[in-house]
Amino acid sequence: METSYKGTNKMITGIVFGVITFWLFAQAMVNVVPAVQSDLGISYGTLNIAISLTALFSGMFIVAAGGIADKIGRKKITYVGLILSVIGSLCLVLAQGPALLIIGRIVQGLSAACIMPATIALMKAYFDGKDRQRALSFWSIGSWGGSGVCSFAGGAIATYMGWKWIFIFSIVFALLAMWLIKDTPESKAEGTGAFKFDFSGLAIFIVTMVALNVFITFGSDLGWTSPISIILGIVTLVGAIVFFKVEKKKDIALIDFSLFKNKPYAGATYSNFLLNAIAGTLVVANTYVQVGRGFTAFQSGMLSIGYLVAVLAMIRVGEKILQKVGAKSPMVWGALITTVGVAMMGLTFLPDFAYTVVVFIGFALFGLGLGIYATPSTDTSVSNAPSNKVGEAAGVYKMASSLGSAIGVAISATVYSSVAAAGSVETAASVGIIVNVIFGILSILSIIVMVPKDAGKTANVTLTKKSA
Repeated sequence: METSYKGTNKMITGIVFGVITFWLFAQAMVNVVPAVQSDLGISYGTLNIAISLTALFSGMFIVAAGGIADKIGRKKITYVGLILSVIGSLCLVLAQGPALLIIGRIVQGLSAACIMPATIALMKAYFDGKDRQRALSFWSIGSWGGSGVCSFAGGAIATYMGWKWIFIFSIVFALLAMWLIKDTPESKAEGTGAFKFDFSGLAIFIVTMVALNVFITFGSDLGWTSPISIILGIVTLVGAIVFFKVEKKKDIALIDFSLFKNKPYAGATYSNFLLNAIAGTLVVANTYVQVGRGFTAFQSGMLSIGYLVAVLAMIRVGEKILQKVGAKSPMVWGALITTVGVAMMGLTFLPDFAYTVVVFIGFALFGLGLGIYATPSTDTSVSNAPSNKVGEAAGVYKMASSLGSAIGVAISATVYSSVAAAGSVETAASVGIIVNVIFGILSILSIIVMVPKDAGKTANVTLTKKSA
């Protein structure tokens, strides 16, 4: 069934809707902090935890979900993700205080862990060559573009309808996605005996990730040299070393480190982690324009409309550049343009009107760069993954996104609040932005060093020869 079925536009649309549900609950939360805070009567610290929980839980479980999708079925795990999305969003709609908010955010994180790798694996299973690159472009529109759509839409919905309506829309999109992909046949890796899972690896990984996230998020409150912070730092370091050593010896491992022996895959994944860490810019810029410049949630959403338009317009352009010159060039230029856009947002010494214009242009460049980068990077990771491990490889690639975003947001928020407590919000915003520029520079270097010049070209050459 898997060999004869060819992916359809209906399937692509369903997957894009599924991916957008993630961004509705992930990105929109960043824009509605003051509204949620006043409505539920909870502290900024609690809300910050709730925001980061989704990225943390998706990051912790995304590889496991991708590996399970390979074994028991990619469509099945996509459906599990969409059902969890409905449950998580429902928790937020019904929330009256911190309890349901936090439970809902955790469930939404687990939802994203299922949806992201399973849908990429479905794209790889049912599309080939240029058709696959086109399908992944639309997936990227849902993923990278979804972040811009939901940042803008979230601000508008929160201002004019109330923030809970964001999650009602999220439920509608999840149900639509389920209906649109119902005709897609199941896809799984070739049978390799009984289903086995690396529970011990997952346990070590979770402990390590929780310790890292708590260290980053609460380090400044606890004191970076306090006993608790030092213990958390040690747990993170030891956990990472133990996880790496234990996993390398296993036949059935949570993360197959041999994937990283493939340099194009490794370069795409490292740069993806670092470019997603730049998500901290959104928290710093949105918080600063609302706190320091008196913007409403809707106005701050309008500032990022250039990001939305640019990222949506450029994703298909990135796909075409990939088909012409390979993956490396658009990945480098995309990361560079993004970094320049982010740097512009750090010019907080400018007067109101000039700063507003600069931030608008900065967001547009941010989107332009990510749009060019998205499809070449995703295609490089997918096309270099073994066919029996596409879900797992996609899980690792998307884990890089989720953990990069969680760590970037946590570091940026910590730097911003630490500097703001000691000085002005202008200085805090500038320093927070500089941190994100560093992430961008490191991303560019990882592409230059790891991704070969001919990445992405080989598949197209082979395809052209076959069609000829």
